[in-house]
Amino acid sequence: MAAAKIKKGDSVVVRSGKDKGRTGTVLRVMPKDAKVLVEGINVHARHRKPSQANPQGGIDRAPAPLHISKVGLADPKDGKPTRVRFETGKDGKKIRVAVKSGEKIDG
Repeated sequence: MAAAKIKKGDSVVVRSGKDKGRTGTVLRVMPKDAKVLVEGINVHARHRKPSQANPQGGIDRAPAPLHISKVGLADPKDGKPTRVRFETGKDGKKIRVAVKSGEKIDG
């Protein structure tokens, strides 16, 4: 399996769609579906009828998954979306590097 360019906890910028330009934190990555769940982005409302578990009922709002191609990692320098490159560190481990600024993302 290829190394993950976007991981849980990363700050990402939405590149297209109704939330274009907004920034959020990745809550979950689903590599098999090529989707990410971003906090506060792509929020969908679900109308719930009253039930025994929830006697009040109401509207539940929760983020829905986005395709991974719609988000870009926020550059550590300026916060704009950037692509990710991998380099080998001094200890031989792979480290993620922002293509735009050359800043190390983790490591």
